[in-house]
Amino acid sequence: QVQLVESGGGLVQAGGSLRLSCVASGNIISINTMGWFRQAPGKQRESVATVASGGTPNYADSVKGRFTISRDNAKNTVYLQLNSLKPEDTAIYYCTYRDGHLLKWGQGTQVTVSS
Repeated sequence: QVQLVESGGGLVQAGGSLRLSCVASGNIISINTMGWFRQAPGKQRESVATVASGGTPNYADSVKGRFTISRDNAKNTVYLQLNSLKPEDTAIYYCTYRDGHLLKWGQGTQVTVSS
């Protein structure tokens, strides 16, 4: 089993920044992909950014140039730096871990951007 613990959400004004963190623990396989999805009220869950171990990040077009995903493999941690936040970025952000056998979701952390 794999457990994910997220932190770093909150309330911020438009134009502000936040940093999300997600620590994975348990039966971690070295070759994996971690990332972030989000779900806004009344909308479908969407991919924000993902990065494979040793791979290059992938971003949703809506966040390119504003968000940065990074990971520390030694700490089994993935980060999402959110800059130039917009009200439309308001959502619950979910951390994900995926390997050849498992897809795991975190519990979610709320990001609210006020105008």
